[in-house]
Amino acid sequence: MTNAKPASPQTETAKSLLLGWLSARLSPEAFGWLEQQVAVISCGERAQQLGIAVGLAPRKVGKADLDLTPSEREDGRRARKDLDTTGWSVDQAARSLLVLASFKGDEAAFASGLDRIFVSAEIGEQIALLRGLPLFPAAKRVVPHAVEGVRSAMQPIFEAVAHRNPFPREEFSEAQWNQMVVKTLFIGSTLAPIQGLDERRNPELALMLFDYARERRAAGRPVSHELWRCVGPFAGAREVGELANMLANGVGMEAKAAALALSECPLPEARSALAATPALSAAIGNGHLTWNDIV
Repeated sequence: MTNAKPASPQTETAKSLLLGWLSARLSPEAFGWLEQQVAVISCGERAQQLGIAVGLAPRKVGKADLDLTPSEREDGRRARKDLDTTGWSVDQAARSLLVLASFKGDEAAFASGLDRIFVSAEIGEQIALLRGLPLFPAAKRVVPHAVEGVRSAMQPIFEAVAHRNPFPREEFSEAQWNQMVVKTLFIGSTLAPIQGLDERRNPELALMLFDYARERRAAGRPVSHELWRCVGPFAGAREVGELANMLANGVGMEAKAAALALSECPLPEARSALAATPALSAAIGNGHLTWNDIV
C-alpha cells in the first residue's frame, strides 16, 4: 500500500487548464474518449491504461496545432510560470493530460509510471512528454528524462527539452546546462529559444564555447554569432582580443554580435574596443540592437 496523498493544487490546475484547451478544440467524440481515459487512469485500477492511452492519443484526438489564443497563453503562464506551448499539438497536450491524471500524490509511483512510458516511447511520445515536463509533479525525479532528451541524436527530441521549456533552467545542474547549450550549437540549432539563457550564463560555459569557436575556426568552419552571447560577461583579455578583432574586421551579424558581447564585458579594454564603433555602441545603448536581433 502506498502513502498516496491527494494530488497537489498545481497538478489539478494543470489538468483543468489542459482540459479547457482541449474541450474547445476537439469533437465531442474525441473529447469524450479523452475524459473517459482520464477517469480510468485517475482511479488507478488498470495499471496499463496510461501507456495504452498515450499510444492511442494521436489517433483519437488528432494532431492539429494547439494554436492557443493570446488569452489562453496568458492563462497558461499564470497556471505555470513561463509555460510556452509554441509548437504544441492537441495530441501532445492530451498526452500530458493523461500523464498528469496518473498522479495521485505519490511522487515515487508517478515517476516510476513515467519511466515505464519512456522505455517504449516512440519519437512522437517522447516529444510530447518532454514538452510536458514543466507541468508534471516530482520534478527532481524526472530530471533524468530531460537529460536523456538532450543527449538524443534526434534534433526534435533535443529541442523538446532545450527550446521554450522552463524545465532545464530550473532543474539542470550547471554541468547539465552547459552541455545542453554547447550541444545546441554543435547540432546546428539556435540558442535564442532557450529559456534562462542569459540568467544561467557562467564562466565555465564561456570557456567551453570560446574553445569550441577556436576549434571550428581552425578547421575552417563557421561559428554561430549567437555563441558570443554566453561569452561576453566572462571574457578575459584573450576573449576580448578576439571580440575586438571580430568587431574591427567583421561585417554584418558578426560585428554586431562582437559589439554586444563587448558591451557586457566589464574590462576597460572591452569598453575601449566598443568605443571604436560609435554607431553600434549607440544602437546598443538605446536598445535598438539586442541579442534578439542576432541570428
